[in-house]
Amino acid sequence: MAPATPSAAPEVAPAKQPAGATGVLVLADGTLLWGIGYGAAGAAVGEVCFNTAMTGYQEILTDPSYAGQIVTFTFPHIGNVGANPEDMERGVHGAVGCITRELPTAPSNFRSVQTLPEWMADQGVIGLAGIDTRALTRRIRDAGAPNGVIAHSPDGRFDIDELLAMARGWPGLEGLDLAKGVSRADTGDWTGGAWALGQGYASAGGDARPHVVAIDYGAKDNIFRNLVKAGARVTVVPATATLDEVLSHKPDGVFLSNGPGDPAATGEYAVPVIRGLLDRDIPLFGICLGHQMLGIAVGARTVKMHQGHRGANHPVQRAEDGVVEITSMNHGFAVDAATLPAGVVETHKSLFDGSNCGIAITGKKAFSVQYHPEASPGPQDSFYLFEKFVGGLRKG
Repeated sequence: MAPATPSAAPEVAPAKQPAGATGVLVLADGTLLWGIGYGAAGAAVGEVCFNTAMTGYQEILTDPSYAGQIVTFTFPHIGNVGANPEDMERGVHGAVGCITRELPTAPSNFRSVQTLPEWMADQGVIGLAGIDTRALTRRIRDAGAPNGVIAHSPDGRFDIDELLAMARGWPGLEGLDLAKGVSRADTGDWTGGAWALGQGYASAGGDARPHVVAIDYGAKDNIFRNLVKAGARVTVVPATATLDEVLSHKPDGVFLSNGPGDPAATGEYAVPVIRGLLDRDIPLFGICLGHQMLGIAVGARTVKMHQGHRGANHPVQRAEDGVVEITSMNHGFAVDAATLPAGVVETHKSLFDGSNCGIAITGKKAFSVQYHPEASPGPQDSFYLFEKFVGGLRKG
């Protein structure tokens, strides 16, 4: 599972560093996976997960929800369309590293501005190639997502004891609030709508639109663009915004964004705000971390998942009509459906494992989903959620 070159990937990692290895993944249990480093040099610690998406590697790596994680890509052709400024989800760090089967090839796409390794070096993201990603994915699937350190040293020199100590000393995602580190620090009006080839991003529209205040726990920019596309005017506030600060903008509705870390930890300061908004009957729409914290706010519990859901092919079924949506997901925690109180309805569930993927609060305009309806991993199955939220807001 640790080759000297990216062309061969044995199932078992050798304890001794192979000749030519310039990268390594050190797991907290002492496993060493040797390979070829690319992108940024250095070392970074995080939870090792896998993503099954066949497209969108740049969006994945710049999704703030991946803060504190090392992404293993199961699709072999990562980097073949290069990187460009338009495909970044945010200008803050998402994933700390990525693991691929092959070294990225020279890009072949007219939109490419940089190769993936060049772009990763600029962004401070470490890459590791030559790993048997199929075997690593099986390990995560069976044993759960481990803590680890990804390291790249162009001269091939590593202090394995130090890297192992980093992996073992990292507390993991459970109990960790990461939203403050990736949230916008200042309040501001959002500008920019949906993207079109040859045209870039559309304008955000005028002030007559329903006003949505979006709380940024680590949001993807494309979520705000979809709110604009659905007809909203958007103001973004930091994750730590107080109830009074949110209300001062006179919102017609409030959006609760995605983000990284443990929802129970972020909920220490976010949930009281959400409960205050519910008490005032302000319409709410939550995605991913926002969904989980809305669940906590109404009395449900969240749980750490064995391996999480990360990919662009996750089937989710709507309870109201049985329709199945193919969705994009990125989460390692979930709302425990068994703890939903009376008056809270489960609206969506995963067809992979039956876990909760959506709730609605009876008698209120408040709902949320676990998946990412803005990601459009094919047909835009889930855009109706933005239209439902914005369409139900007071105009003017």
